[in-house]
Amino acid sequence: MLDDELIIRPARPEDERELAVLNRAAWSPLSEVAPLPPEGDGVFDDRHAPEQFLLALLGGRIVGYVRQVPPTPLASNRHVRQIQGLAVDGAVRGRGVGRRLVEAACDAARADGARRMTLRVLGWNAPARRLYESCGFVVEGSLAEEFLIDGSYVDDVWMARRLVDRT
Repeated sequence: MLDDELIIRPARPEDERELAVLNRAAWSPLSEVAPLPPEGDGVFDDRHAPEQFLLALLGGRIVGYVRQVPPTPLASNRHVRQIQGLAVDGAVRGRGVGRRLVEAACDAARADGARRMTLRVLGWNAPARRLYESCGFVVEGSLAEEFLIDGSYVDDVWMARRLVDRT
């Protein structure tokens, strides 16, 4: 575990280059439906703002990130947040970084008034599914054969976690 060493903080515009390197290095068909981002591509744009990302830093180096956003622009859906990106440097996988990032995203969403956190994960991504389940997420549905990746049809699994008690 990295409890005392690991720092979780919001991303800043100046983190973009290092974040882009991690994003490209962590890319895998196990977890991604989009193609590998070209080398030199940035991460931030009109739909991906720094304030949507929490970073995990170890020794001053970015070793992971999570991105959580409202799933839609609708006022009726404002109480929900969705994880739309999680990556951990392969050198520190299995040491609790992903768990800390997921919990930090849930804490930030709750502090912002969210009642629920949702996410989508590829059916064949067993490590990510185990992580999310260990963080209290449950499967709420699945879209069978939603994606065709490297010649295989893959399910899109929808998971969610309650952030507050029912009232």
